[in-house]
Amino acid sequence: MRALITDDVHPLLIEELKGMGYEVDFRPDITAEETANNIAPYSGLIINSKIFCGEELLSKALNLKWVGRLGSGMEVIDTKACEAHGVKYFNSPEGNRNAVAEHALGLLLNILNNITPSNNEIHQGQWIREPNRGTELSGKTVGIIAFGNTGEAFSKVLGGFDINILAYDKYKKGFGNDRVKEATMVEIFAQADILSLHLPLTPETQHLADQKFFESFAKPIYFINTSRGKVVETTALLHAVKSGHVKAAALDVLENEKIQNLSAAEQAWFDALIADTRILLTPHIAGWTHESKRKIAEVVISRVRAFGF
Repeated sequence: MRALITDDVHPLLIEELKGMGYEVDFRPDITAEETANNIAPYSGLIINSKIFCGEELLSKALNLKWVGRLGSGMEVIDTKACEAHGVKYFNSPEGNRNAVAEHALGLLLNILNNITPSNNEIHQGQWIREPNRGTELSGKTVGIIAFGNTGEAFSKVLGGFDINILAYDKYKKGFGNDRVKEATMVEIFAQADILSLHLPLTPETQHLADQKFFESFAKPIYFINTSRGKVVETTALLHAVKSGHVKAAALDVLENEKIQNLSAAEQAWFDALIADTRILLTPHIAGWTHESKRKIAEVVISRVRAFGF
């Protein structure tokens, strides 16, 4: 048995696969083209966001039995094509859900309290207090859209604050508890002071957060996205910040994260994002902790064992 790992992983993953009898090729710098050209002998494949496991790759994967995704996003795996080729597939969202939740909380506290703008001002020799007066999280209503691994984890890290949490999930019911109220989007639009997205990227969710979406909120909101960049229509978000429908935003993900290779239209919205001090940006690192790296490895191994390969 041979397994190809196409991205950086915790050494535990390699060690455990070898212990299960796999010959492991660890090639974190391999390209998508090289992967397709060399996939034939492998029975296992581990990918992250740079490799798309679709028909083109699978047609060359003559011995492939399973493909594992580091992290949560299943948009990089064509599940129907995998099923047609008899290839098992899985992701590992349990591995970095706490990391994403803690990062989302950090982003939220940052934009509520103007931490990054005031830090930058001090580094420029300015000591400005009143314009940087913060807003307390206590007493606010937080809306969470999608209550899967990261949405639920975010609700847990919010547990120490005196807040109301409203959560909506189109495909999950009966998850409400003493900390979280299961809500409709109508309720979230009417009551939320803060909104956090925890959605997968699908044809249904792409550009869910458009201009109509932001204008549906009864109050100006603080907005956080640690899910997928294309869930948000960036130009609509910029318009919402400018119009006051969004007080401040924190984004860990962008519609196009290859910022050295943007189209003219993408460059325009990117320039607008980085010019606005009300918008906080991080480079898709919400799930990127030292601890999550090991946890993801543990989850992947448990999945491989569960499949019996």
